[in-house]
Amino acid sequence: MSNLNIDWKPEFGIIFTWFAMDKFGRIAVMVNNCFGDLPKALLSINNVELLLDQLTDYMWEESEIFKNYPNNKSGCTILDLYSGLRFDYLSTRKDIEQLIQERSNYQQKTVECNLPSRKGLFVYHGIEGSIEGEDYPIGYEGVTKMGDYFRYLIPTIYASIEDFPEELRHGIATSDTVDFTTDRLLDNDKINEYFPRMYKN
Repeated sequence: MSNLNIDWKPEFGIIFTWFAMDKFGRIAVMVNNCFGDLPKALLSINNVELLLDQLTDYMWEESEIFKNYPNNKSGCTILDLYSGLRFDYLSTRKDIEQLIQERSNYQQKTVECNLPSRKGLFVYHGIEGSIEGEDYPIGYEGVTKMGDYFRYLIPTIYASIEDFPEELRHGIATSDTVDFTTDRLLDNDKINEYFPRMYKN
């Protein structure tokens, strides 16, 4: 039985990964880190959890159904904002950039850090924590709250809807207003305004 439906609310527990397209057709991986909301348009899909699993398996090149993967973008991964909670063991941004660089080689097996360089995907993370304020996106100067999505990793060569099988494209939430190259933080309370509909082939 799927946990995801139109009445689902984010809470501590399972992390969901979903996919979004901005107004220019660029694609992002959205990791909700328990507290980020998912668009109602996505939650309205029957068996949406299975669809998200299929998209995620395809992204990691672990799909048993869809095996025709796009060519390696052979780009770079750029660090933007990062979690103060997740990286509290590293003291400086330079240390974190070095870590990302080491893990983002597009010739390596697909991991989160090379999703931009290898796949051309932006990566956004939901602000997490056990209490409000425990986590904060370092590098962002505005006010944030748990569940807001911050831009973590940026590609230099962009993926598009064409990089996904036609059978899975309807699982990508679509925006007419968001621009992943400029929007560094997405207000969790406005997720349905940002992504009001799903992609239609």
